[in-house]
Amino acid sequence: MSIALYDHSLISGRDLTVHFGDGQAASLGLSRWHGAARGADASLLDIIDGPALDIGCGPGRIVAALAARGCPALGIDVAPAAVRLARRAGGRALLRSVFGHVPGAGNWAFAVLADGNIGIGGDPERLLRRTAELVRPDGRVLLELDQPGSGLRLRQAQLRDDLGTTGRWFPWASVGVEALDKLANGAGLVVVESWSAHDDEDDGGGRRWFAALARG
Repeated sequence: MSIALYDHSLISGRDLTVHFGDGQAASLGLSRWHGAARGADASLLDIIDGPALDIGCGPGRIVAALAARGCPALGIDVAPAAVRLARRAGGRALLRSVFGHVPGAGNWAFAVLADGNIGIGGDPERLLRRTAELVRPDGRVLLELDQPGSGLRLRQAQLRDDLGTTGRWFPWASVGVEALDKLANGAGLVVVESWSAHDDEDDGGGRRWFAALARG
């Protein structure tokens, strides 16, 4: 991913479009990541009652909301602007890759992969295996999925802004609801709960899908 382009968009407020190698494209939806947690976010937040790690925290709406509830939380992101914005929002955040050194590894009660972050690295089974290492034995991995029928898609992706600036190609994955069981099992996890929730009308009112995983 072009971190510089992503950083610039976070700061400027410009949205980004993700273009995939198969010719498909979609808005990254940066506007929803700014500001306070809302809508379907509540279905994640209401589950978390212990120390939580937000992987790919972006501008920090999840960690800020948890901090406001008095719940210990840490966000990690590879984008410097995201970390600065998360801290400004009131959350704790570090410039860190999930595949590098993560404070408290093995002791988090919850690890969160929201906003499509199951796609990080383009290998969701590897990511889930790593995430399982970060939570304690009775911990939960909470993640957001693509809608049913989407399947598992491993693709090359590229970010582009509305001025035509493009980033380099990077591997990304999309995981539909029905593809999760096999991936979880391969990572030594089991699906213990899945659900969907609606966003607010201001965010399009669309339905979002989530799941909670535990160590097998």
